[in-house]
Amino acid sequence: MDEQNKKVVYSALKPTGDLQLGNYIGALRNMVRLQEEHNCIYTIADMHSITVDCVPADLRRRTYEFMALFLAIGLDPDKSILFVQSQVHQHAELAWILNCNTQFGEARRMTQFKDKSAKNPENVNVGLFAYPTLMAADILLYQADLVPIGKDQKQHLELARTIAERFNTRYSPTFVVPDGIFNTHGAKIQNLLDPSSKMGKTDDNTEGVIYLLDDRATILRKFKRAVTDCGHEIVAKADKPGITNLLTIYSVMKDISIKEAEQHFAGKSYAEFKQEVGEAVADHL
Repeated sequence: MDEQNKKVVYSALKPTGDLQLGNYIGALRNMVRLQEEHNCIYTIADMHSITVDCVPADLRRRTYEFMALFLAIGLDPDKSILFVQSQVHQHAELAWILNCNTQFGEARRMTQFKDKSAKNPENVNVGLFAYPTLMAADILLYQADLVPIGKDQKQHLELARTIAERFNTRYSPTFVVPDGIFNTHGAKIQNLLDPSSKMGKTDDNTEGVIYLLDDRATILRKFKRAVTDCGHEIVAKADKPGITNLLTIYSVMKDISIKEAEQHFAGKSYAEFKQEVGEAVADHL
């Protein structure tokens, strides 16, 4: 693609926990692909990380680990811009300007703030409340055309678009109004021991989380313990969340459809199924 026609893509990950399989499937894998087609800007969002309790030494360690893993999975500094958010002071400066162009009611309606403040009412800081405007500053600062996001960030992107449009109208045409890129295949990977909850970096149920730095033996052990059900069919159905989650993981690792994965495992036992999914992940990572 001609350099002038390439779009600007912005994406960020918070170093609040160790990177895991859900991050890889939902975000990192696509970040590698996007750098071949667009001008990509990827950041480690350490400023966002301090909106919740964190140990400074752990934050520093994870920041370095994230950058090392960015490079290890194939993000290329010759194709993408990779940096740490706090090292660019303009993020904080623009966030203040955008705070002054954001209505209190708009920020208060953000569902992530409501959820996180409800879960931990004793530790609700102003930074958590203003998190969406800092995210808007991250995006708008680089005139991003496209932002890869999950469903849980859709509301924040809509706010960023609203702020950009308001600023452009109130002052002068300044910011590109960004669009979202939504990953549909494997966008949400569930905890292996609790398929009703998302696999997360800060998940307390760590035996159900596959971390990118887990060794092969650990990966196979965790998949062996993965929750399935009392049936025997290996098919993706709403009432079979554990099986569906494992099929999703396998299909992504092998770059095939869910239907093809179902056909591959037809007639096999759950034990064989979990073993092969674990091996596919261990081989890939």
